Amino acid sequence: MQYRTLGRTGVQVSTLALGAMNFGRIGRTTQEEATALVDAALDAGINLIDTADMYGTGESEEMVGRAIAGRRDDIVLATKAGLPMSEERNHRGASRRWLVTALDASLRRLGVDHVDLYQIHRWDPATGDEETLSALTDLQRAGKIRAFGSSTFPAHRIVQARWAAREHRLSGYATEQPSYSLLQRGIEAHVLPVTQEYGMGVLVWSPLASGWLSGAVRADRGLTGHRARILPERFDLTVPANRARMDAVERLAKVADDAGLTMIQLALGFVTAHPAVTCALIGPRTLDHLRAQLAAADTVLPADVLDAVDGIVAPGTDLAPQEKFDTPPALLDAALRRR
Repeated sequence: MQYRTLGRTGVQVSTLALGAMNFGRIGRTTQEEATALVDAALDAGINLIDTADMYGTGESEEMVGRAIAGRRDDIVLATKAGLPMSEERNHRGASRRWLVTALDASLRRLGVDHVDLYQIHRWDPATGDEETLSALTDLQRAGKIRAFGSSTFPAHRIVQARWAAREHRLSGYATEQPSYSLLQRGIEAHVLPVTQEYGMGVLVWSPLASGWLSGAVRADRGLTGHRARILPERFDLTVPANRARMDAVERLAKVADDAGLTMIQLALGFVTAHPAVTCALIGPRTLDHLRAQLAAADTVLPADVLDAVDGIVAPGTDLAPQEKFDTPPALLDAALRRR
């Protein structure tokens, strides 16, 4: 396992980190299975675990808390807040009112007195940066969080938040957690140059592109598996973007074969090769999934392989831009474009 410094925090984290979204009802993972995954990940050298309050409406945090009991100090623990936790309109967002309440609930579910990294799950256009950053700074000074970060923020929002922190003499986001994979390279054009400029840590999610890069999705076999069942629209080959992805996967599979790599090794080795990326979040549901992904822990891709990848999916290109979750609200809601 390789380790890198998480931005300018001084904290050393493994280049593969354990994402816990699949713990509980989302991934149909039991507590026993989740604990086994945590045990195996820690034994392999992974030291960062990432979860969120909305994963299973708190279920993932509870399962992580039970799995890490008695060894909290050996783990860099990260969670997130901001996405809806109920139908109540104020049980979401990045206001001081909600973040203070949400963090206390997360700490209670995790069974800890602090988290190492607290992340705003999505940019909240209804809340000003000063409101959010002042709340996070106060929570940091209270010792409930060690550092805080953003998740899936557009580049211009990262810049705006950095300006607001400096203008109001507040702590700023230490990390960003964007989507990044062989098939979704858009952040190379905007987000990663900004995070590099500010010295931010970058934890990338969905490096296997929701299963497209797991090796299980190929043109000569049916599109099956857990993700295909819960997100059928992402694998429907009548959709042009999905046909483009399938074509890219077939060509990338040949690159992997020629290099003597699995698709997982190619996919994870690619995202961790970028100098702006600190670690890749993997989200296994089973021990077999975890073992296959751990095989990429020390993968270093040579220049000719990276060049071959660039020839298939151009740098800075998203093959499925509709899945980025960072589209400005005015592009999604016509009412925001009109007076």
